Amino acid sequence: MRSVEETKRSLTVAPFECAWGEELRFGEPGRGCITFEASAQNDVTLVFRHQLGSRHYHYKTDTSRHYTVILGSHRNKRLKIEVDGNTAVDVAAVGLCCSSSFQSYWISIYDGYISIGQGKHPSNNLLFQWLDPDPNPHVQYVGLSSWDKHVGYRNISLLPSAPPNSIFWTQIEYANVHPDADARDYVRKDNCGQRVLADFLENWDFSDAVFVVGTERKVVPAHKLVLCASGDFPFEIGDGATIVLPSASYPVLHSLLEYIYTGSTQIAEWLLSSLLELSSQFKVEPLMKCCKEIIDCLEVDKKPSDSGKILIVSKGRLQDHRFDSCPLKAPLNVQKVAEFLANGEHSDINIYVNGHGLVAKGHKLILSLWSVPLAKMFTNGMKESNAADIFFEDVPPKPFFLLLQFMYYGELKLDTGDITSVLVQLLLLADQFAITVLQFECCKRIMEYLSEDTVCSVLQAVSSIPSCKLLEEVCKRNFATHFDYCTTACTDFVSLDEATFKDILEHGDMTVTSEERVLDVILTWCMGACETFHWTSVDELLRTSTPEQLFGERLSAINTLLPLVRFPLMHLSILKRMERSNLANHIQAFRQLVAEAIEFSHAGQLMPTACECERFQHRRSSYKELQYISDGDSNGVIYYAGTSFGKHQWMNPVLTKNITVVASSPNSRHTDPKALVSKNYQGTCFAGPCVENGKRVSWWMVDIGQEHQLMCNYYTVRQDGSTAFMRSWAFQGSMDGRNWTSLRVHDSDPTVCYPGQFASWPIVGPAALLPFRFFRVALTGPAVGCTWNLCICFLELYGYFH
Repeated sequence: MRSVEETKRSLTVAPFECAWGEELRFGEPGRGCITFEASAQNDVTLVFRHQLGSRHYHYKTDTSRHYTVILGSHRNKRLKIEVDGNTAVDVAAVGLCCSSSFQSYWISIYDGYISIGQGKHPSNNLLFQWLDPDPNPHVQYVGLSSWDKHVGYRNISLLPSAPPNSIFWTQIEYANVHPDADARDYVRKDNCGQRVLADFLENWDFSDAVFVVGTERKVVPAHKLVLCASGDFPFEIGDGATIVLPSASYPVLHSLLEYIYTGSTQIAEWLLSSLLELSSQFKVEPLMKCCKEIIDCLEVDKKPSDSGKILIVSKGRLQDHRFDSCPLKAPLNVQKVAEFLANGEHSDINIYVNGHGLVAKGHKLILSLWSVPLAKMFTNGMKESNAADIFFEDVPPKPFFLLLQFMYYGELKLDTGDITSVLVQLLLLADQFAITVLQFECCKRIMEYLSEDTVCSVLQAVSSIPSCKLLEEVCKRNFATHFDYCTTACTDFVSLDEATFKDILEHGDMTVTSEERVLDVILTWCMGACETFHWTSVDELLRTSTPEQLFGERLSAINTLLPLVRFPLMHLSILKRMERSNLANHIQAFRQLVAEAIEFSHAGQLMPTACECERFQHRRSSYKELQYISDGDSNGVIYYAGTSFGKHQWMNPVLTKNITVVASSPNSRHTDPKALVSKNYQGTCFAGPCVENGKRVSWWMVDIGQEHQLMCNYYTVRQDGSTAFMRSWAFQGSMDGRNWTSLRVHDSDPTVCYPGQFASWPIVGPAALLPFRFFRVALTGPAVGCTWNLCICFLELYGYFH
């Protein structure tokens, strides 16, 4: 079994063994979340304990306090949680594990609250949650274990855990309420004062309709929106807000309204027929159905009637909403509620956005159900309490209307376009109006769409929202993993606050091609520049400027951030240049760090601090540089794959299945995948044309493998023995083999001009910093001779390989 230190991202655990490591440790005792992929037939086992265990540790013999989570126990039929060796949870969970492929899981612990789910992010596919009545506050280390078969683990990451009252737990909290419970008994566990529809039962707040019931003409307030979304309530033409029921009794009307507002009610058996009659009058179909079912059961039972018996009439599990925490529940017809937003029916408020005009004709009741700030605004005597027109300033119109739609539809409706930008704006609005379930949904969607191009803007927004720490950590990890691209494609990173920027630089998944790059980014951030500066350019600026002029108010951050550069990993010649630089003359911390690195280069591992300080350690996730030297050299990725990545002498990597080569036309003796990556010249080797998206195209494609990625900065091709020289083509990369990014486009390029010729081109700019698994050369126009055959007999790739 390989140790965790040797490979954090991929390891195999043998039967009855366990993998531990300092890196598999929660940042805070008793609180943390682990995400991982596992490949196993059954018994994916994770152990959480106070101290590190041994390789041959087994939870069955552990006498100390610990939690054990077993996915796929009992031959992949159960999910188990054990506390100190004793089974606390044992539930059916068929098919959690699959040996044919890796599957993603996450397990979160927060003060004894254990939550388990599937998916890459701790917001996807919650499987089970359980609260330990006697929480273990000390669990901190995670052990990856197995039962009687090997278990493969990979892509292991530790994240902070979200507290139960955060947006991460919003759905769980509401889901724990029994579906038959009276809505008025809901426990508002976040203590935020969130209102539910039951609060408005016979309540004069926002009331726009009344019932006059019985001979005593008792007046009962109601809300037209709620009534009309539940049945057919024909208000009188002369007095459109009043329904007179002279022959009905108040207890029956109360039961009708209670059912509509809460989903359940209680009524004396002798009044059940009257309730059925009243619900039939107003066509409240779910209630009609419930009453008929109870009456039928009573008739079948044929027991002596007890007219004073109290019956419970409930909608049971009838739900027509999208979220468990949606305040608009059956028997309300959510589709009708949504129509009221579209047509403005029963509206009591005109909603305006300054600079945009009227956005919608809304309903104070709906807005108050979702948002505590809005509910207070409408009821605390402010001018908006009685105003028919409400104006919102400094809110973007499109996200604001999406927020309104969410309140009425109970789901988030997004079209294509700049989805992440809109989601971030919507997340900020949800935070402003305290709509926690929408915050949850926005965070979940943002994580789904998150990319290296958007991670910076997301980070800037969520760092100000305390409840979005999980999304913030995912963004930091994404940024750190794609550090080169995120700091090259644009300079938005200079807008990050110092704490966030420092967290990225210290992240355990930091991936960077060189330490010079880290130094360049730190200097650029300290300058607040709109373009990335190389340290030599900054050094030149210091000839005519002082550090105070150059770095301004961020000068103090220099001393904090520079130690995060691993100067000892730089080449001695570069360090010597730095030693003589203006940076060293003006900035003491820079001078000391460079001197320390030079001393290390001479003393090596004999230097006492080298074993302890991270500055002297190679970054675990750094890419291997495979540098282009000359045409046809042995330095490329395909040659490296032929040696099984440096493990033995070269063999054709297609034969050893280290890479896969595919052509646009079927295999033949002239279209041989092995030939394209062999070291032998081929007189005839081509890929024929096919049709993609209605266009003719020819291509050779290389898959470097599921476990590998390449940031390609150079590629080489060789013409076969023909004169069908390519002139217009694209060199492309992809992560899935379907969606392609052009890394370099050639239009009427005359470079290849004789048979057997090598030709190489660099990939420059942000494209060179994008990692891909699939690469292809694709003709975009006919070759010389008007043929669509792509006649190359060799392809090699260079760059930073992972």
